[in-house]
Amino acid sequence: MEEFAFWRANGRRHTHRGHQIFWRDGGGGAEGTLVCIHGFPTASWDWHAVWPGLCERFARVIAPDMIGFGWSAKPRHYNYTIGDQADIHENLLREQGVGRYHVLAHDYGDTVAQELLARDAERRAAGDESLVIESVCLLNGGLFPEAHRPRPIQRLLASPLGPAVGVLGSERTFGHSLAAVFGPDTKPSDIEANQFWLLWCSKHGKRNGHKLIHYMAERRKHRERWVGALQQAQVPIRLIDGLLDPVSGAHMVRRYRELIPDPDVVELSRIGHYPQLEAPKETLTAFLEFHGNRVG
Repeated sequence: MEEFAFWRANGRRHTHRGHQIFWRDGGGGAEGTLVCIHGFPTASWDWHAVWPGLCERFARVIAPDMIGFGWSAKPRHYNYTIGDQADIHENLLREQGVGRYHVLAHDYGDTVAQELLARDAERRAAGDESLVIESVCLLNGGLFPEAHRPRPIQRLLASPLGPAVGVLGSERTFGHSLAAVFGPDTKPSDIEANQFWLLWCSKHGKRNGHKLIHYMAERRKHRERWVGALQQAQVPIRLIDGLLDPVSGAHMVRRYRELIPDPDVVELSRIGHYPQLEAPKETLTAFLEFHGNRVG
Protein backbone atom coordinates (compact mmCIF):
# COMPACT_ATOMS: atom_id res chain seq x y z
CA MET A 1 0.00 0.00 0.00
CA GLU A 2 2.95 2.35 0.48
CA GLU A 3 3.65 2.44 -3.26
CA PHE A 4 -0.05 3.02 -3.93
CA ALA A 5 -0.12 5.97 -1.52
CA PHE A 6 3.14 7.30 -3.00
CA TRP A 7 1.63 7.23 -6.48
CA ARG A 8 -1.27 9.38 -5.34
CA ALA A 9 0.81 11.72 -3.21
CA ASN A 10 3.13 12.50 -6.13
CA GLY A 11 0.40 13.24 -8.65
CA ARG A 12 -0.05 16.58 -10.35
CA ARG A 13 -3.23 18.44 -11.32
CA HIS A 14 -4.50 19.65 -14.68
CA THR A 15 -7.76 21.57 -15.09
CA HIS A 16 -10.15 20.36 -17.77
CA ARG A 17 -13.49 22.13 -18.29
CA GLY A 18 -13.37 23.29 -14.69
CA HIS A 19 -12.55 19.84 -13.28
CA GLN A 20 -9.33 18.58 -11.71
CA ILE A 21 -7.46 15.84 -13.58
CA PHE A 22 -4.88 13.78 -11.68
CA TRP A 23 -1.74 12.86 -13.61
CA ARG A 24 1.68 11.41 -12.98
CA ASP A 25 4.86 12.75 -14.54
CA GLY A 26 8.18 10.95 -14.70
CA GLY A 27 11.17 10.39 -16.93
CA GLY A 28 14.91 10.78 -17.10
CA GLY A 29 15.81 8.93 -20.28
CA ALA A 30 16.78 10.31 -23.65
CA GLU A 31 13.93 9.39 -25.98
CA GLY A 32 11.15 11.95 -26.12
CA THR A 33 7.73 11.93 -24.47
CA LEU A 34 5.55 8.90 -23.81
CA VAL A 35 1.85 9.19 -22.95
CA CYS A 36 0.31 6.22 -21.11
CA ILE A 37 -3.48 5.90 -21.49
CA HIS A 38 -5.22 3.59 -19.02
CA GLY A 39 -8.33 1.45 -19.37
CA PHE A 40 -11.78 0.90 -17.85
CA PRO A 41 -12.50 0.73 -14.93
CA THR A 42 -9.09 1.52 -13.47
CA ALA A 43 -6.58 4.39 -13.72
CA SER A 44 -2.98 5.49 -14.27
CA TRP A 45 -1.98 3.21 -11.38
CA ASP A 46 -2.21 0.40 -13.96
CA TRP A 47 1.23 1.49 -15.21
CA HIS A 48 3.08 1.36 -11.91
CA ALA A 49 4.77 -2.01 -12.54
CA VAL A 50 6.37 -0.84 -15.80
CA TRP A 51 6.81 2.80 -14.75
CA PRO A 52 10.49 2.61 -13.71
CA GLY A 53 11.48 1.00 -17.00
CA LEU A 54 9.49 3.53 -19.01
CA CYS A 55 11.03 6.44 -17.11
CA GLU A 56 14.50 5.05 -17.68
CA ARG A 57 13.99 5.12 -21.45
CA PHE A 58 11.93 8.28 -22.02
CA ALA A 59 12.69 11.88 -21.15
CA ARG A 60 9.10 12.34 -20.02
CA VAL A 61 6.38 9.84 -19.16
CA ILE A 62 2.89 11.30 -18.70
CA ALA A 63 -0.04 9.27 -17.35
CA PRO A 64 -3.35 10.95 -16.50
CA ASP A 65 -6.37 9.50 -14.76
CA MET A 66 -9.06 10.33 -17.29
CA ILE A 67 -12.11 12.22 -16.10
CA GLY A 68 -14.43 9.85 -14.25
CA PHE A 69 -11.57 7.53 -13.25
CA GLY A 70 -9.13 7.06 -10.39
CA TRP A 71 -8.21 10.23 -8.52
CA SER A 72 -9.53 12.64 -11.14
CA ALA A 73 -12.84 14.47 -10.84
CA LYS A 74 -15.96 12.35 -11.32
CA PRO A 75 -18.74 14.86 -11.97
CA ARG A 76 -22.20 13.39 -11.82
CA HIS A 77 -23.71 15.57 -14.52
CA TYR A 78 -21.17 15.19 -17.31
CA ASN A 79 -21.12 13.87 -20.86
CA TYR A 80 -18.34 11.27 -20.77
CA THR A 81 -17.06 10.63 -24.30
CA ILE A 82 -13.95 9.26 -25.98
CA GLY A 83 -13.50 12.57 -27.79
CA ASP A 84 -13.48 14.46 -24.50
CA GLN A 85 -10.90 12.06 -23.04
CA ALA A 86 -8.74 12.65 -26.12
CA ASP A 87 -9.10 16.39 -25.51
CA ILE A 88 -7.74 15.93 -21.99
CA HIS A 89 -4.56 14.30 -23.29
CA GLU A 90 -4.02 16.82 -26.07
CA ASN A 91 -4.68 19.82 -23.84
CA LEU A 92 -2.33 18.48 -21.17
CA LEU A 93 0.40 17.93 -23.76
CA ARG A 94 0.00 21.45 -25.10
CA GLU A 95 0.03 22.87 -21.57
CA GLN A 96 3.31 21.05 -20.95
CA GLY A 97 4.84 22.30 -24.19
CA VAL A 98 4.97 18.87 -25.81
CA GLY A 99 4.73 18.80 -29.61
CA ARG A 100 5.69 15.20 -30.41
CA TYR A 101 4.83 12.09 -28.42
CA HIS A 102 4.59 8.31 -28.34
CA VAL A 103 1.54 6.42 -27.04
CA LEU A 104 1.22 3.32 -24.85
CA ALA A 105 -2.46 2.47 -24.34
CA HIS A 106 -4.68 -0.22 -22.84
CA ASP A 107 -8.36 -1.21 -23.10
CA TYR A 108 -10.57 1.95 -23.06
CA GLY A 109 -7.32 3.82 -23.62
CA ASP A 110 -6.88 2.02 -26.94
CA THR A 111 -10.06 3.68 -28.18
CA VAL A 112 -8.79 7.07 -27.00
CA ALA A 113 -5.54 6.32 -28.86
CA GLN A 114 -7.54 5.50 -32.01
CA GLU A 115 -9.26 8.89 -31.81
CA LEU A 116 -5.87 10.57 -31.28
CA LEU A 117 -4.56 8.74 -34.35
CA ALA A 118 -7.52 9.92 -36.41
CA ARG A 119 -6.84 13.51 -35.34
CA ASP A 120 -3.14 13.07 -36.08
CA ALA A 121 -3.96 11.98 -39.64
CA GLU A 122 -6.21 15.01 -40.10
CA ARG A 123 -3.51 17.38 -38.88
CA ARG A 124 -0.88 15.78 -41.11
CA ALA A 125 -3.19 16.16 -44.12
CA ALA A 126 -3.62 19.85 -43.26
CA GLY A 127 0.14 20.37 -42.81
CA ASP A 128 -0.31 21.02 -39.10
CA GLU A 129 2.67 19.75 -37.08
CA SER A 130 1.74 21.40 -33.79
CA LEU A 131 1.03 18.02 -32.17
CA VAL A 132 2.43 14.86 -33.74
CA ILE A 133 2.17 11.18 -32.76
CA GLU A 134 5.42 9.29 -33.37
CA SER A 135 4.36 5.74 -32.49
CA VAL A 136 1.55 3.77 -30.85
CA CYS A 137 1.72 0.58 -28.80
CA LEU A 138 -1.60 -1.01 -27.85
CA LEU A 139 -2.33 -3.56 -25.14
CA ASN A 140 -5.53 -5.65 -24.90
CA GLY A 141 -8.57 -3.61 -25.89
CA GLY A 142 -11.71 -3.50 -28.00
CA LEU A 143 -10.13 -2.27 -31.21
CA PHE A 144 -12.93 -3.71 -33.34
CA PRO A 145 -16.46 -3.62 -31.91
CA GLU A 146 -17.44 -6.80 -33.72
CA ALA A 147 -14.69 -8.72 -31.91
CA HIS A 148 -15.21 -7.20 -28.47
CA ARG A 149 -16.76 -9.56 -25.92
CA PRO A 150 -18.05 -7.47 -23.00
CA ARG A 151 -18.35 -9.04 -19.57
CA PRO A 152 -21.78 -9.54 -17.97
CA ILE A 153 -21.23 -6.58 -15.65
CA GLN A 154 -20.47 -4.36 -18.65
CA ARG A 155 -23.67 -5.46 -20.36
CA LEU A 156 -25.62 -4.69 -17.19
CA LEU A 157 -24.05 -1.25 -16.85
CA ALA A 158 -25.01 -0.50 -20.47
CA SER A 159 -28.60 -1.67 -19.89
CA PRO A 160 -31.52 0.28 -18.35
CA LEU A 161 -30.45 -1.27 -15.03
CA GLY A 162 -27.07 0.43 -15.29
CA PRO A 163 -27.58 3.24 -12.74
CA ALA A 164 -28.69 0.79 -10.04
CA VAL A 165 -26.02 -1.79 -10.91
CA GLY A 166 -23.27 0.79 -10.53
CA VAL A 167 -24.45 2.19 -7.21
CA LEU A 168 -25.32 -1.16 -5.61
CA GLY A 169 -22.23 -3.05 -6.79
CA SER A 170 -20.11 -4.44 -3.94
CA GLU A 171 -16.36 -4.74 -3.62
CA ARG A 172 -16.68 -8.52 -3.75
CA THR A 173 -18.64 -8.46 -7.01
CA PHE A 174 -16.30 -5.89 -8.51
CA GLY A 175 -13.22 -7.92 -7.55
CA HIS A 176 -14.67 -11.15 -8.90
CA SER A 177 -15.57 -9.54 -12.23
CA LEU A 178 -12.15 -7.96 -12.63
CA ALA A 179 -10.23 -11.11 -11.64
CA ALA A 180 -12.14 -13.05 -14.30
CA VAL A 181 -10.34 -11.20 -17.10
CA PHE A 182 -6.87 -11.99 -15.73
CA GLY A 183 -4.97 -15.13 -16.72
CA PRO A 184 -5.38 -18.27 -14.56
CA ASP A 185 -1.88 -17.94 -13.07
CA THR A 186 -1.76 -14.16 -12.73
CA LYS A 187 -4.84 -13.18 -10.73
CA PRO A 188 -4.63 -9.98 -8.66
CA SER A 189 -3.95 -10.35 -4.96
CA ASP A 190 -6.51 -9.24 -2.39
CA ILE A 191 -4.50 -6.06 -1.86
CA GLU A 192 -4.38 -5.33 -5.59
CA ALA A 193 -8.11 -6.00 -5.95
CA ASN A 194 -8.79 -3.58 -3.10
CA GLN A 195 -6.67 -0.92 -4.80
CA PHE A 196 -8.72 -1.27 -7.98
CA TRP A 197 -11.89 -0.93 -5.92
CA LEU A 198 -10.63 2.20 -4.17
CA LEU A 199 -9.82 3.78 -7.54
CA TRP A 200 -13.29 2.95 -8.84
CA CYS A 201 -15.15 4.17 -5.74
CA SER A 202 -13.24 7.29 -4.79
CA LYS A 203 -15.24 10.51 -5.15
CA HIS A 204 -18.44 8.46 -5.55
CA GLY A 205 -17.16 7.21 -8.90
CA LYS A 206 -19.22 4.05 -9.14
CA ARG A 207 -22.41 6.09 -9.57
CA ASN A 208 -21.11 7.03 -13.05
CA GLY A 209 -20.42 3.54 -14.34
CA HIS A 210 -23.48 3.53 -16.58
CA LYS A 211 -22.27 6.77 -18.19
CA LEU A 212 -18.67 5.72 -18.69
CA ILE A 213 -19.72 2.42 -20.28
CA HIS A 214 -21.23 4.38 -23.17
CA TYR A 215 -17.85 3.94 -24.87
CA MET A 216 -19.04 0.54 -26.14
CA ALA A 217 -21.81 2.24 -28.14
CA GLU A 218 -19.35 4.90 -29.29
CA ARG A 219 -17.09 2.19 -30.71
CA ARG A 220 -19.93 0.94 -32.87
CA LYS A 221 -20.96 4.43 -33.94
CA HIS A 222 -17.44 5.55 -34.86
CA ARG A 223 -16.12 2.22 -36.12
CA GLU A 224 -15.18 3.52 -39.57
CA ARG A 225 -13.19 6.43 -38.12
CA TRP A 226 -11.40 4.48 -35.40
CA VAL A 227 -10.67 1.26 -37.30
CA GLY A 228 -9.66 3.38 -40.29
CA ALA A 229 -7.19 5.23 -38.07
CA LEU A 230 -5.40 1.93 -37.44
CA GLN A 231 -5.56 0.73 -41.02
CA GLN A 232 -4.25 3.98 -42.46
CA ALA A 233 -1.85 4.93 -39.68
CA GLN A 234 1.27 6.76 -40.76
CA VAL A 235 3.26 5.79 -37.65
CA PRO A 236 4.58 2.45 -36.35
CA ILE A 237 2.02 0.45 -34.35
CA ARG A 238 2.48 -2.68 -32.23
CA LEU A 239 -0.17 -4.75 -30.46
CA ILE A 240 0.90 -6.63 -27.31
CA ASP A 241 -1.90 -8.99 -26.35
CA GLY A 242 -2.59 -11.42 -23.52
CA LEU A 243 -4.24 -14.28 -25.40
CA LEU A 244 -6.28 -15.65 -22.47
CA ASP A 245 -8.24 -12.43 -22.07
CA PRO A 246 -11.94 -13.32 -22.53
CA VAL A 247 -12.73 -9.74 -23.61
CA SER A 248 -10.05 -8.98 -26.19
CA GLY A 249 -7.64 -11.91 -26.29
CA ALA A 250 -6.80 -14.38 -29.04
CA HIS A 251 -9.99 -13.62 -30.98
CA MET A 252 -9.09 -9.92 -31.11
CA VAL A 253 -5.61 -10.78 -32.36
CA ARG A 254 -7.12 -12.85 -35.17
CA ARG A 255 -9.29 -9.93 -36.22
CA TYR A 256 -6.34 -7.56 -35.97
CA ARG A 257 -4.32 -9.75 -38.33
CA GLU A 258 -7.24 -9.84 -40.78
CA LEU A 259 -7.75 -6.08 -40.92
CA ILE A 260 -4.40 -4.39 -40.29
CA PRO A 261 -1.76 -4.25 -43.04
CA ASP A 262 1.63 -5.69 -42.02
CA PRO A 263 0.47 -6.36 -38.44
CA ASP A 264 3.10 -6.18 -35.70
CA VAL A 265 1.83 -8.38 -32.86
CA VAL A 266 3.41 -9.83 -29.72
CA GLU A 267 1.35 -12.65 -28.19
CA LEU A 268 1.55 -13.47 -24.48
CA SER A 269 0.19 -17.00 -24.29
CA ARG A 270 -0.64 -17.35 -20.57
CA ILE A 271 -1.69 -13.77 -19.88
CA GLY A 272 -5.11 -12.15 -19.67
CA HIS A 273 -6.46 -8.64 -20.07
CA TYR A 274 -3.80 -6.70 -18.11
CA PRO A 275 -0.37 -7.53 -19.61
CA GLN A 276 1.30 -4.57 -17.89
CA LEU A 277 0.27 -5.98 -14.49
CA GLU A 278 0.28 -9.73 -15.16
CA ALA A 279 3.56 -9.86 -17.09
CA PRO A 280 5.28 -6.48 -16.58
CA LYS A 281 8.77 -7.65 -17.57
CA GLU A 282 7.62 -9.29 -20.80
CA THR A 283 5.36 -6.36 -21.64
CA LEU A 284 8.08 -3.79 -20.99
CA THR A 285 10.59 -5.79 -23.05
CA ALA A 286 8.17 -6.08 -25.97
CA PHE A 287 7.37 -2.37 -25.82
CA LEU A 288 10.99 -1.19 -25.59
CA GLU A 289 12.00 -3.59 -28.36
CA PHE A 290 9.29 -2.12 -30.57
CA HIS A 291 10.40 1.37 -29.74
CA GLY A 292 14.03 0.57 -30.46
CA ASN A 293 13.54 -1.43 -33.66
CA ARG A 294 10.58 0.20 -35.38
CA VAL A 295 10.78 3.71 -34.00
CA GLY A 296 14.34 4.46 -32.99
